[in-house]
Amino acid sequence: HNTIVTARAGKDLVSSLTSGLLTIGDRFGGALDESARQFSSAYDKGKTPLEFVNEMRNSHKYIQGIGHRVKSLNNPDMRVSALADFAKANFPATPLFNYARQVEKITTSKKPNLILNVDGCIATLFVDLLYQTGSFSIEEARDLIDIGCLNALFVAGRSIGFIGHYLDQKRLKQGLYRHPWDDIAI
Repeated sequence: HNTIVTARAGKDLVSSLTSGLLTIGDRFGGALDESARQFSSAYDKGKTPLEFVNEMRNSHKYIQGIGHRVKSLNNPDMRVSALADFAKANFPATPLFNYARQVEKITTSKKPNLILNVDGCIATLFVDLLYQTGSFSIEEARDLIDIGCLNALFVAGRSIGFIGHYLDQKRLKQGLYRHPWDDIAI
């Protein structure tokens, strides 16, 4: 949305792109790294999924990668299913992803939309890929997670989408964005 509004205000590509990128944070697109850290830490310490869920609840912290506003057990996210199928067919093993699925069983017993979301799926599968392929030592894998490479991948992909939004606004010669009055008037 910010990229579109900025483009329609007549700003250049870089300004419009950065406007969109600055919306990325813990609530949008920034959950990947923290999800990988949270699940990895609990798994590496030998915590059961129930211990992990209870610890997070007692600490009043969200489990990054769990929960979705629209998707639920009754309305599953097909991206998660597709990624799970791909990993099952192509990864040597998926112990962290399997752990996250066990966490999901606990969280969805409380509320059906507390599913393993696409961020949690990507995060845990990425860690499994780093740990299970033999291409990285455990230390190298942890370093990659700690420096933020998962969120960096999100930013790279999202940047392409933001650029597409910018180009569409310019191609369609859209004028200045005005928010609908009935949405903001008292």
